[in-house]
Amino acid sequence: MLKIGKIKTKKIKDFLKTFPQWLAERTFLSLLIFIFLALILGGLFFYKYSFLIEKKPIELKEKPSRFNEKSFENVLKICQEREKKFKETESKEYPNPF
Repeated sequence: MLKIGKIKTKKIKDFLKTFPQWLAERTFLSLLIFIFLALILGGLFFYKYSFLIEKKPIELKEKPSRFNEKSFENVLKICQEREKKFKETESKEYPNPF
């Protein structure tokens, strides 16, 4: 039984060593194979991420947020107070430190 395992791994190692040479000898054929594989993989990704997504209904997991007028009024009030303080500093004169 050990011979079968060693023979298979040896055959696999030999194949992996000679495979790049085989590809180099048959450049045009390997180019066509790689282009065909790229088209198949591109088509699968397009199907998965574009075509299937259009068919799925959109599920909302959270409730849509609502506009809270009370907190908006508080923020608006704070902004108005800051603007008022900022405008007060324009009219105030400071002594020259030099």
